[in-house]
Amino acid sequence: MKNKILAHFDSLDDFKKYVVEKVSYISAETLGWVANLVLHAATIPSLLAVMNGLTDRNPPVDLVLLVWGGLGLLFIKAAVQKDMLNVITIGLGFIAQAVMMALIFFK
Repeated sequence: MKNKILAHFDSLDDFKKYVVEKVSYISAETLGWVANLVLHAATIPSLLAVMNGLTDRNPPVDLVLLVWGGLGLLFIKAAVQKDMLNVITIGLGFIAQAVMMALIFFK
């Protein structure tokens, strides 16, 4: 009698190939999502420091423009691929950063 886990596979090697393929795909997707979070977090510490009065220096404009440009391109890529997790993550990140900047500049 065949093991229930291996019922849909011809051999243990087929099962191993399937698991390796799925884990590598999940890992790649997870790393892409974490990269989006890290890009959004690049300007958060300096924006929070300005909001709390710890410093009067805003984040460099080139840093903000390059990060937002990269995130904008990733947003377009996610929208074309219909990757809703990244669309929502990037969209919420843009909203959070815009609110923080508005709170700083329109005090």
